[in-house]
Amino acid sequence: MQRVFAGILRKEHIGQEVLLKGWVFRRRDHGGLVFIDLRDRSGIVQIVFSQETSKTAHTESHKLRSEYVIAVKGKVRRRPEETLNPDLPTGEVEVYVTELELLNVSQTPAFTLEETDEVNEDLRLKYRFLDLRRSKMFNNLYIRHKICQATRRYFDEQGFIEVETPFLTKSTPEGARDFLVPCRLNPGTFYALPQSPQLFKQILMVSGFERYFQIVKCFRDEDLRADRQPEFTQIDVEMSFINEEDIFNVIEGVLKEIYKAALSIEIETPFPRYDYEDVMLKYGNDKPDLRFGLEIKDVTDISNETEFSVFKDAIHKGGVVRGLCIPCGNSFSRKDIDDLIARSQQLGASGLAWFRLKDGELTSNITKYFTSNVLNKFKEIFKPDEGDVIGFIADKEKVVCTVLSQIRFDIGARLNLIDNKKLAFLWVKGFPLFEWDEKEKRYVAVHHPFTSPRLEDIEFLTTDPSKVRARAYDIVLNGVEIGGGSIRIHRQDIQSKVF
Repeated sequence: MQRVFAGILRKEHIGQEVLLKGWVFRRRDHGGLVFIDLRDRSGIVQIVFSQETSKTAHTESHKLRSEYVIAVKGKVRRRPEETLNPDLPTGEVEVYVTELELLNVSQTPAFTLEETDEVNEDLRLKYRFLDLRRSKMFNNLYIRHKICQATRRYFDEQGFIEVETPFLTKSTPEGARDFLVPCRLNPGTFYALPQSPQLFKQILMVSGFERYFQIVKCFRDEDLRADRQPEFTQIDVEMSFINEEDIFNVIEGVLKEIYKAALSIEIETPFPRYDYEDVMLKYGNDKPDLRFGLEIKDVTDISNETEFSVFKDAIHKGGVVRGLCIPCGNSFSRKDIDDLIARSQQLGASGLAWFRLKDGELTSNITKYFTSNVLNKFKEIFKPDEGDVIGFIADKEKVVCTVLSQIRFDIGARLNLIDNKKLAFLWVKGFPLFEWDEKEKRYVAVHHPFTSPRLEDIEFLTTDPSKVRARAYDIVLNGVEIGGGSIRIHRQDIQSKVF
């Protein structure tokens, strides 16, 4: 008899004889009946040992314990109405065992495999083989498998060629430190593990492959971060003779296929496209979370009309004044506002100015420094409802962006404005190509010097590099950068100017 996976059994299998193999997940011994939840890679099904179906198997079942490995033969039956389990895919059926074979015994596990149990991570890693038996961990790896399969299918259909690039390479300067591997045949020399396949895929483009992809390991000897580990896997893509829209369409296409194949989710395309300057102005950072609103508004010009010295001084020093309307409807107490001021100071601002809309008017302890005309303009811009609070930061643009971006997210989380079921994709493009390095006293490339400038900005390479925008782009999901790249320079004269 051919083995059947436990997790596929449904009501249409009732009456069939099946062979199951797997692990004892839970055991309930009622004397006359012994119930066991049998687990394999496909899921869980309840099996029943009864003297009616097999006295021998019933007797042996009393010896079974958690994580014993068994093989059973039996007949699929419908569960009694009062024992149906709607939370389990196999919850309508159970298997009455006629034969039992003990394949292996187990010591008492170091921790239970219940998904609801909190287990120390060090203990989980020590007994990794147990940890990987949990359905959550299995599903994580299974979803990765489906992502890889969907990726390969999609890129193959789009005419891409999958090429494996070398892992043992020469060290090349990139954004992080290399991992080094000593070479036995040449003492004192080392290979480097690649931070990315960058140079190899450029060789492929120069060689005429035109469309390359790879699901590739990358290695970076750098401090751990929430979104970066010493080794990680990325979907790596390179294309020739294309523009930004070609890339956007291809990447949106593969993401659409991945979500459909791995999670049965249909995502809408095309994704919104934003210029870097727009997202910095509206959200304060270049990877905004668009699952909620709370846009930042610039009021620098209006604030210059006031007598409020905090605003005037910041503007005089080349800074900006921007604000955020908090839709709290009187739910914010004065202590909450004081906490918000303390938070802004913790993030690097000198403080936070605020107004509350009360009886249709903006009120605050600083109202006297503002004309009614300016206050009315604030109301037009922020459109507050009764009881809402408008918070302002006046400082250097970088500080204002950093502070308001974080406050925006804090407020969104506190007021439950973030839709955790939503997938908010967007593209950010048009990043600055250069930034001023105070230490070097010169302009340096923001990412790397091989990114092409926008054609309309090439004239600024020699006159004002700060105005040059890059043909670079990032793709962002729910406030997290999940990918990025750029159009490379292919003209020698432009590359020389950038250098």
